[in-house]
Amino acid sequence: MLLAIFICLLFAYSLVSARLEKTIVTAPIVFTLAGLGVFLAKQPAGGRMDAGAFLMLAEIGLVLLLFTDAARTDLKVLRRIRELPVRLLSSGMLLTILLGALAAKWVFPQLTLWESGILSAILAPTDAGLGQIIVNSQLVPVRVRQALNVEAGLNDGLSVPFMLFFIAMAASGQDDAGLIRFLVEQLGFGVLIGAGVGLIGGWLLSAARRYEWMAESFLQLAVVALPVFCILLSEHVGASMFIAAFVAGLFVQMSFGHAGKHSVEFAEEWGQILNLSVFFLFGMMVARDHALFGFAPFFYAVLSLTIVRMLPVAISLIGSGLDKTTVAFMGWFGPRGLASIVLGLVYLEQEKNLPGEQITRLAVMATVLFSIFAHGLTATPGIRLLTMRNSTPKTP
Repeated sequence: MLLAIFICLLFAYSLVSARLEKTIVTAPIVFTLAGLGVFLAKQPAGGRMDAGAFLMLAEIGLVLLLFTDAARTDLKVLRRIRELPVRLLSSGMLLTILLGALAAKWVFPQLTLWESGILSAILAPTDAGLGQIIVNSQLVPVRVRQALNVEAGLNDGLSVPFMLFFIAMAASGQDDAGLIRFLVEQLGFGVLIGAGVGLIGGWLLSAARRYEWMAESFLQLAVVALPVFCILLSEHVGASMFIAAFVAGLFVQMSFGHAGKHSVEFAEEWGQILNLSVFFLFGMMVARDHALFGFAPFFYAVLSLTIVRMLPVAISLIGSGLDKTTVAFMGWFGPRGLASIVLGLVYLEQEKNLPGEQITRLAVMATVLFSIFAHGLTATPGIRLLTMRNSTPKTP
């Protein structure tokens, strides 16, 4: 029954998608509201949901989205603007985690310092899916679009080592000797797997197409297999599948330039379906726990999306040459969505039974929910404002 409702909703949304794209109503808003409504109409409060299946669905959707976003990233532009992503992913991200942990400890004094770090790490990555309006808009300067896209592609994988380290510290109360090994596996192996899958897969695709061995109808199926390879290999060696998928999308262009054009359509479309299903199920999760929410989770959500995000971005971009309006734009449009949902589920899957698990879960849900609506409703007006400010002649 639930699947039938989702398919009907997907079909109905598809029929009016072009009209809705011209408004401030985004697909995540529609599907989240639908999930809320369906659960409240059909299920009693406290109903059970399969977290394991939800996690798998969310991970696959995020992997496909990261791969397609990276495959469409212009490498020539990326080389020119590499300073901006480095700033956002280094000092910007570290400050975000630090400030987020301090804010969590202040808002939720019952959390330990390490549990505050867990919450901050879960909410540190930005969402490539919720940010698609910004990334795809030709009105936003290329330098800004690509920087935000690369940030969203890599910061989820970079957040995982911090989150698991904080979990280990919260569970044991002492230093984790395996942290360095874990960092190498998650980050180093993730990059190696992604580069290998991208280069080798792209070379094979290019050769098969050059010698006319491959039917055009199977090209998209072959491309979508690459991020799936990233999932399988990453699971085998304990690497970050998210970093591997994004790096594979970047490297596949080096040997198969068509990957960023028509060949990623299949992966993008199915990734979009999976992502929308995650937002639909997320809406049901929020409805299930609606009676547990209080003021504190939503207050932290506001802090997380404003001060905790925007201040570190502003500090990291000092000396970049960007004007204040652009810096504020980049700071605000760091939505929390699919990546935070995945990391939150990974945290719950650890089954450490930490005392602050419910607070963390509610704070993550409140932040993602607020982000879905706040960033969705302000994306189009924000782009217009940025365009107006950048086009206004500066007085001498």
